[in-house]
Amino acid sequence: MAQWRGVEARVLTTTPAHPTGAADLPEVRELAERKAAMSDAGFTMPYFQVHDGVAGATTHIGGREFINFSSYNYLGFAGDPAVNRAAMDAVLSYGTSASASRVASGERPLHAELEHALADFLGCGGALATVSGHSINVSLIGHLFGPEDLVVHDSLAHDSIITGARLSGARRLAFPHSDLTALDALLAVERPKARRVLIAVEGVYSMDGDLAPLPGIVAIKKRHGAMLLVDEAHSLGVLGATGAGAGEHFGVERGDVDLWMGTLSKTLASCGGYVAGDAALIDYLKFTMPGFVYSVGLSPANAAAAIAALHLLQSKPDLPRRLRERADFFRENCRMKGVDIGLSAGSAVVPCITGSSIRALRLAQTLGAEGVNVQPIFYPAVEEGRARLRFFITAAHTEEQLSRTAVLLGREVALFNEHRVEVGS
Repeated sequence: MAQWRGVEARVLTTTPAHPTGAADLPEVRELAERKAAMSDAGFTMPYFQVHDGVAGATTHIGGREFINFSSYNYLGFAGDPAVNRAAMDAVLSYGTSASASRVASGERPLHAELEHALADFLGCGGALATVSGHSINVSLIGHLFGPEDLVVHDSLAHDSIITGARLSGARRLAFPHSDLTALDALLAVERPKARRVLIAVEGVYSMDGDLAPLPGIVAIKKRHGAMLLVDEAHSLGVLGATGAGAGEHFGVERGDVDLWMGTLSKTLASCGGYVAGDAALIDYLKFTMPGFVYSVGLSPANAAAAIAALHLLQSKPDLPRRLRERADFFRENCRMKGVDIGLSAGSAVVPCITGSSIRALRLAQTLGAEGVNVQPIFYPAVEEGRARLRFFITAAHTEEQLSRTAVLLGREVALFNEHRVEVGS
């Protein structure tokens, strides 16, 4: 028998001893079996749902309106008229594609404008923007570190950090989540063995919604002569008095972090990624990092959208505070209803820990029937036995929407706990 996240499933056919085509690869067949198991258990596919318009605090799926918690449109800039106009104007001026790598002939004025704006906003010497947030971590870590080096990351670090470390060929060690004592002890033993060491953490952990203890990590980084990368995908526009992220929130000197990485797809309402830091290092990456040099330049529309969103953030400094207040309101309401929100604090990510994947699927399906759109998250995105629903809060969510959702969530969690309405747990 094969299993799909704890659901027993029929094996579709016997796997050939020597697969001869892509459809016969064991991992391809395993996915088909998991999908069949989900269908056999009476679940509808929760992924790849088609949204009929802009996804913000609400969205439309299949002609129905939902309160939406599955989109990281944190400040509501995706769909903002000013951002839309900037993207459309860029298309009219430069077309839909850069049509080349920037090193070759893909450079457009918008690229430098975006990078200068990011560097100025973050207080860094320079910044480099690329077409993907995930690939910038992969290429950045894979490029700067090698077999003589060590990459140390939080045990809950994003896949892009882990993939970059694997690509680099460096030794890779994980330390227990946000455990500074363990990190310090690990480096005391391992630092002398490596030419170069990178510590990689997230400003806000994307699955748990808690913050990296950045001041303590900076102190350890200095003590052991390591480099430090902070992934700000879910902290830019969320943390700090002006939304400048974890560095602003904790009052960390910008130069104490070597690599401030972030994405353009969340607060900045676009698509792509960036890295900011020392001007000389950014210039080196601009001429040598494979994921930038050998990739097409960021599209004009995406560059323009990110610039416009950044200007909106700077012109509306109250929005990050409002977002945090909305998230705190939801967290408190969930706690009052007996919902396990795990470690979430201070961010716009709020999980509802279910433990079993079946329970997460059933809970998401039940909330969907009540007009609430939220995604279930399973292994390998989270640890086995730590399945959850993940709620992205936005500044546009109303207290009524958040309160209603917390009531529904609390009611269903209580029913599950009382009646164990689930399979295979």
